[in-house]
Amino acid sequence: MLTHEPGEPLAAAGHHSAYQCWAAAYPYETTPVSLGIHAARNPRLALRWLQHRAQEIIDQLDPPHARPGLHWLTDEAEHERVLSYLAAGTAYQLTLYDENTHYVLVASPPAPPP
Repeated sequence: MLTHEPGEPLAAAGHHSAYQCWAAAYPYETTPVSLGIHAARNPRLALRWLQHRAQEIIDQLDPPHARPGLHWLTDEAEHERVLSYLAAGTAYQLTLYDENTHYVLVASPPAPPP
């Protein structure tokens, strides 16, 4: 069973200078489901949130579908790449799949000041 982390839109919560993180499930043939949003103070905390949400999703997948996510969780070089992207102002996306759904996890750098 997928869990949902309720939350308000990040901009409405006053997190314009935060790294914006979100996760969603996109079941084939139905409406997307939000799996949570989070405002992180820095790239490392954004990565930590992605890892936590990815683990929760992976825990609910069958082993063949969980394998790529489990590899991502232990791939330190990829984690360094995430941190580099975010620090340079580039968003990062991780997508996981099973037979009926794809799961998207995103961390985006803060928007530039207006």
